[in-house]
Amino acid sequence: MPRSVLTFTDLEKIATGGEVSVPSGALITALASDEAVRRSITIKFTAPSTESGSESSGSTRGRAVAIGADHGGYELKEQLKRHLADWSYTVIDLGTSSTEPVDYPDFAEAVANAVASGKTWRGVVIDSAGIGSAIAANKVPGARAALCYDRATARNSREHNDANVIAFGARLIPAEVAREILALWLDTPFAGGRHQRRIDKIKAIEDRNRTP
Repeated sequence: MPRSVLTFTDLEKIATGGEVSVPSGALITALASDEAVRRSITIKFTAPSTESGSESSGSTRGRAVAIGADHGGYELKEQLKRHLADWSYTVIDLGTSSTEPVDYPDFAEAVANAVASGKTWRGVVIDSAGIGSAIAANKVPGARAALCYDRATARNSREHNDANVIAFGARLIPAEVAREILALWLDTPFAGGRHQRRIDKIKAIEDRNRTP
């Protein structure tokens, strides 16, 4: 089936000199592009998928994505900002603006609030390990932040958990890996079904524990 994000891992299944089909306008990650050239794989563009119930690339481009990081995540934030702009998302940068030491909860909260309030569609938070930013973001009712470090965690967080904030550990993964993970995460729809019941229970926990 044609897909809207093509990564290096996808090409591992394609024989040298072979062909792979992707929808017109699909995102081809840099690693995938280099691998296609190296192994003479032809990337064929087809009409985009219109499968009902999915968030197609065309329907999500242009939506606002909030991004924030502390000093440990600043450089990765700057790189991911450029990729988001290249993918035609509206980028809302909530800081920090340098590598001067700051506190990650401030920026994670700002991003989570932007998403939970509906000001932005999704959010990205970054610090050195990603753990602290994920914890802080999840203190905001309505934010569901997931620390992702590979394709599997990114896909699961969207399909099963309807995560609306992704957390990265800038010192734990290379920038190009973060780029691939982010592309996949943004493109993966929530599966709904039995998973919706579980999301509803998460929301109920938030409601029961709101400060009077």
